[in-house]
Amino acid sequence: MSKRVVTLGEMMLRLKAPGFERFFQSPTLEATFGGGEGNVAISLANFGLDVSFVTALPNNPIAEACVRFLRGFGVDTSHIQRSGERMGIYFLEGGANQRPSNVVYDRAHSAIGTIRADSFDWDTIFAGVGWFHITGITPALSETAAALSLNAVQAAKARGITVSCDYNYRKKLWQYGKSAPELMTELVKYVDVGIANEEDCQKSLGVNLEEEDYEHAVTSGKLDTARYETLAKKMFETFPNLKYQAITLRESFSASHNGWSACLYNGSDFFLSRHYDITDIVDRVGGGDSFAAGLIYGLHTGLADEDALNFAVAASCLKHTVLGDVNLVTVPEVERLMQGDASGRVQR
Repeated sequence: MSKRVVTLGEMMLRLKAPGFERFFQSPTLEATFGGGEGNVAISLANFGLDVSFVTALPNNPIAEACVRFLRGFGVDTSHIQRSGERMGIYFLEGGANQRPSNVVYDRAHSAIGTIRADSFDWDTIFAGVGWFHITGITPALSETAAALSLNAVQAAKARGITVSCDYNYRKKLWQYGKSAPELMTELVKYVDVGIANEEDCQKSLGVNLEEEDYEHAVTSGKLDTARYETLAKKMFETFPNLKYQAITLRESFSASHNGWSACLYNGSDFFLSRHYDITDIVDRVGGGDSFAAGLIYGLHTGLADEDALNFAVAASCLKHTVLGDVNLVTVPEVERLMQGDASGRVQR
């Protein structure tokens, strides 16, 4: 598949306490870059796809370093607009065992949240593009970012481009007077491939089975996979435009020990992936983004649906071993894990 992939969203400066320290336990923060849709773009570039990332960034040295970071992985940055006064920032404290990770956002009035909704030339951006990816994070930033997101999916669908959306509910972001379902239910009408966990379906779209079940299932470490087939079918009933609904299944035994799998429904067949028991997690931030990228790669390159699902789960399993937001793994490494090589032996 030669057609280009485009993702739209916000890249942020990521400031993390070293190792598993609390904030400012030592007077140091590790500076890198990250952001859901940018993470997906980098993963896809690492998998060998031609991918462009669309965003707005201010014209300053920090933003320039971010652009160099993206280019360093082979991501096309030619459609990034320079506007606004600041990049978004997020602070991360890595959790361990029974202490969860903690994120503090500082992204109000960032460039992507203040740019006009009609600022991008979609005719140029979508020329030769076969897939467009967005998340529910961008619409949560501001009314203008929500309008931009809706414009983008409408423009993609008008051009016959496959649209994927990771619903990605972020309760700390929906602060400007609109609820997630008010905006996301309209946006998802233009989506072909939905990606979520159960909380995303409930909180972003108002689609649920029983109230509060998700939180109990995750924290108890017990997931009833049969209910996710029912949820996926309910998503199709609510949004008949969907062609796929993927749901990630995380069992959180502790911050350091998770069970990881996913399911995929295509309107007729329901697939459940291989299950991975992930212990001694290095960094789980970006795990969902790495799953989305793996699924996009699999479906976009023509893998069978079940194989695409298992590729996505294996890729995101490996992300839990990589520090930082982005998944620095290759297709052969993912395929090796898919084929059952989980020994971690040194490759000589």
